[in-house]
Amino acid sequence: MDALYTAAATANGREGRAVSSDGRIDLALALPPALGGNGEGTNPEQLFAAGYAACFASAMSSVAREMKVDTKDVSVTAEVSIGKDDTGFGLAVVMRVELPEALEGETGRRLVDATHAYCPYSKATRGNIEVELVIE
Repeated sequence: MDALYTAAATANGREGRAVSSDGRIDLALALPPALGGNGEGTNPEQLFAAGYAACFASAMSSVAREMKVDTKDVSVTAEVSIGKDDTGFGLAVVMRVELPEALEGETGRRLVDATHAYCPYSKATRGNIEVELVIE
């Protein structure tokens, strides 16, 4: 891969801080109450969900241009879950894509599937974690 951009961030655990190299991100981290924490900070699952949703929505815009369809009213929500698996902990994602009426049916399904094939986050997760695509 020929890198066009590299982001860097440093963190010191789930109950510490996360800071990007440019200082634009400087967040307190905390375990959510569901995992025994106080919830008074963000957590890696929220950060991953935000990044994946943003990347998927942007990728969808690129794919839509090729398909000659309008995605201005599309909304993408990534739900990232953490749980125990056979090696410790694992992640799973439900990607909820809200499409306008004009993209319902086969066109919308083709758009979402093509986006999942194109999106860099989807490529990174493919074969590693379960990603469920839900069209709403």
